[in-house]
Amino acid sequence: MAQTPAITTVFLDVGSVLLTDSWGPSMRQKALAHFSFDFAEVADRSRLTFEGYEEGNISLEEYLDWVVFYQERPFSRKAIIDFMLAQSQPHPEMLELMRALKARYGLKIVVVTNDGREFAIHRIRQFGLTEFVDFFIVSCFVHCRKPEPEIYRLALDLSQTPPARAVFIDDQLLFVEVAQKLGVHGIHHTDYASTKAALATLGLSLAS
Repeated sequence: MAQTPAITTVFLDVGSVLLTDSWGPSMRQKALAHFSFDFAEVADRSRLTFEGYEEGNISLEEYLDWVVFYQERPFSRKAIIDFMLAQSQPHPEMLELMRALKARYGLKIVVVTNDGREFAIHRIRQFGLTEFVDFFIVSCFVHCRKPEPEIYRLALDLSQTPPARAVFIDDQLLFVEVAQKLGVHGIHHTDYASTKAALATLGLSLAS
């Protein structure tokens, strides 16, 4: 039986993997409840514009102009931005797992994520991601997003990693499947324990 090639690079998502989701549907609904706007109207406007924000084609200011401040509101722009950024929280076990695996195996760690610029920069700084992530391929930086194959090819090219020596971790099964079609090992993240076990089957174990 052929041996699995040694994994040298881990590509991974941020939202719902290392940290909570940044501005997904549940977070948007929480904001709507907190600031008391009409859910259906604002959700539809967000759906129509958010991909443009994640791809770096519109700014957060423009996104808010179109989605929230197209009419007078009883709260400030700063209040809602502060609320949006504050929703990010860490998943400590996953953060520690990545730090420990990098230290043990000398792995290259690369974030491949869909996110808007303000969210991405806040999350990178707030949670010290530069301490163990080698570089960040964020949709707003590279103007393409998962599941477009181009963003995966960019990750492989920039890291100079053969697909068979990389693993991609994401909470969205479709995104994992696209990586697998390119020859990258894939882990559909549902929880810490199952992801840790899946990494161990690829030779990335913390067991002594």
